[in-house]
Amino acid sequence: MRHLPRATVAALLALPLALLAAAPAQAADPTTLTSGFYVDPNSSPALWAAANPGDGRAPAIRDNIATKPMARWFGNWSGTIGTATGAYVGAADAQDKLPVLVAYNIPNRDICGGQSGGGAGSVNAYNEWIAAFADGIGARPSVVILEPDSLGDTSCMTAAQITERNALLNNAITQFNAKAPNTWVYLDAGNPAWRSATEMAASLNAAGLSRTRGFSLNVSNHFSTAQNITYADAVNAALRSTGGYTKPFVVDTSRNGNGSNNAEWCNSAGRRIGATTQQGGGAEMLLWVKTPGESDGNCGVGAGSVAGQFLPEVAYRAIYGY
Repeated sequence: MRHLPRATVAALLALPLALLAAAPAQAADPTTLTSGFYVDPNSSPALWAAANPGDGRAPAIRDNIATKPMARWFGNWSGTIGTATGAYVGAADAQDKLPVLVAYNIPNRDICGGQSGGGAGSVNAYNEWIAAFADGIGARPSVVILEPDSLGDTSCMTAAQITERNALLNNAITQFNAKAPNTWVYLDAGNPAWRSATEMAASLNAAGLSRTRGFSLNVSNHFSTAQNITYADAVNAALRSTGGYTKPFVVDTSRNGNGSNNAEWCNSAGRRIGATTQQGGGAEMLLWVKTPGESDGNCGVGAGSVAGQFLPEVAYRAIYGY
């Protein structure tokens, strides 16, 4: 996190205590508290490239993927979650960089797709997990993508399951707002092919979108940035019509350089890395949320793998789009 100038600190100390106590408890802009996005030295492509210097694919993977800012995903594999998120944002903070984290542990995770199934075993377990997740971040600046798939992947869910999920997401947002005041949370809104903009707007509203920074699109998918912008505009039009507000949005561009292949999502052949992590680009941010080269599951060009497994050949092909 950037440190305040001495003159600013002195001015703050000179303010009456009552005035300081009355300051509004709203999130600062984490992009102004940092000097660019964090590059994770322990990402799966970085670790693979370092461990395989003699592999002919290693230089391309290192230069085109491993050295780029991308998100770190946290779930039931992350150990003590507050320790894990705290260590990650602490490493970024030490470099004055902005980390992007993904919370991916909601009960019945990927319930309809199934490739990334799992998540917390109960409502109480998730509520404890997400509270610790936020507490680990604390006041350090960050961006959080909240529960990819959770509002797009509902076609096989019962009404009771959807109600439970909305309550979990609402509570998660409450935890971040209370415990991580310099974090921008983006509630995941699926992709343009999953649900209509009107349906998604209603789901986002029910899950607590109004209390977040905004929503995320295209996580782990391949739709072009232009398609996502069009869909986001339609979602915002529906939010404005029904809820009286609109929100900023971010787009996962990690694998959308060639666009989508008939809406295939599971290790689809011929995909390519897209625009690297940045502010702007038609959205509030373009982010590498999915790590290029990490499998979606036992499917497509990743046949025989499990979700999250790093596949160097898939990463290498994604650089060149074949």
